[in-house]
Amino acid sequence: MPSERPHQRWTDIADNCRRIRTYTEDIDEAAFLASDMMRDAVERCLERIAEAARKLGDAYDADFPDADLPALRRFGSVLRHDYDGINPQALWRFVVGRVPVLARAAEVVLAGIGETED
Repeated sequence: MPSERPHQRWTDIADNCRRIRTYTEDIDEAAFLASDMMRDAVERCLERIAEAARKLGDAYDADFPDADLPALRRFGSVLRHDYDGINPQALWRFVVGRVPVLARAAEVVLAGIGETED
């Protein structure tokens, strides 16, 4: 069942995308791969993003095909259950390629959803 609080879920996505960007803005892939703490922080933010997407359900899937929300929800399951098999290079690619797309989607939705609609 989709969330009854879409504003909160998209705010969670936007906030965690911002955190990831803040954490990674001054580093490159090599520095990311060399830092266990950085990877752990990014993984935790991605877990929150994926959980927010799961709680949204499929209501926004068609509106944001570039965000690939179904794949994001599946990735959340990997982060929670198959954490020992997560590829650090794949995490970096997600940071570089997908986080900006998700952040833009969140901005668009939040601009159109009033906080009182939650």
